[in-house]
Amino acid sequence: MQFDDDADLDTSQVQDSRGSRIPGGGATIGGGIVGLVALVLGLFFGIGPQELGLSSGPAPTATSSTDAQVSQHCRTGRDANTREDCRIVAVVNSAQSFWSQEFARRSRAYTPASTVFFTGRVNTACGAATSAVGPFYCPADRKVYLDLGFFDELKSKFGASGGPFAQAYVVAHEYGHHVQNLLGTLGRSQDRRTGADSNAVKVELQADCYAGVWARHATTTPEKSTGRPLLKQLTQADIDDGLSAAAAVGDDRIQEKFQGRVTPESWTHGSAAQRQEWFGTGFRTGDVARCDTFR
Repeated sequence: MQFDDDADLDTSQVQDSRGSRIPGGGATIGGGIVGLVALVLGLFFGIGPQELGLSSGPAPTATSSTDAQVSQHCRTGRDANTREDCRIVAVVNSAQSFWSQEFARRSRAYTPASTVFFTGRVNTACGAATSAVGPFYCPADRKVYLDLGFFDELKSKFGASGGPFAQAYVVAHEYGHHVQNLLGTLGRSQDRRTGADSNAVKVELQADCYAGVWARHATTTPEKSTGRPLLKQLTQADIDDGLSAAAAVGDDRIQEKFQGRVTPESWTHGSAAQRQEWFGTGFRTGDVARCDTFR
């Protein structure tokens, strides 16, 4: 996975709140991805923690901000090739560039979504959340929330192979939820039903497919500022890392690992095989229309 060294990064698309101090209260689950409820319901769910019942009381307010971290250190594609946080900035830029152009091609307007880096816990329009819910998208404020420490746990706790594109898959999946929100399909997940054939699972698998569609076009989508793609190279090894990450967060893998048995009636995201299949469908076809998981 290689970005154009000379490309400029747009850090305005990322809010860096790492190191912000948030007073106690608000979120009701502990830090770290350790609870099965948080794993199954929060991880990549696509809706905010309040809707999931993971927040109570007024959301706390951060007392400091460190936006300067990314704005100072993440200026070019060269930075994205050497720093993890800058790489996420580049993926956000690439994903939003693709979706903006894809929406325009369909005579629709794409509204950008910010990604918020945080550490430990965060205040959102969907309620207060801790890192325990994993990366998530809040439709109320149209922002993606990400504790970068999750990527270490994706490898160490869930057994993904790791690698830069595993991280890119996670980010692209969350932006798939933003696309669903703009298209009006994200709300189908909020009927609270679970199970292998539930809308919750179909929403998640569609976001996986959208991530694959972005990956297919990422190396050919030109940036407005340069006329060249921000992402220059994506290898089969990169795609394999993405497929590994998709499988690692399949409901069956998580349940087998953390509760010792698989219970499809409680699934909210789909099996490892399904998640790989739908990411692969998006990547193989590059066609948004082939991502209709509700059909």
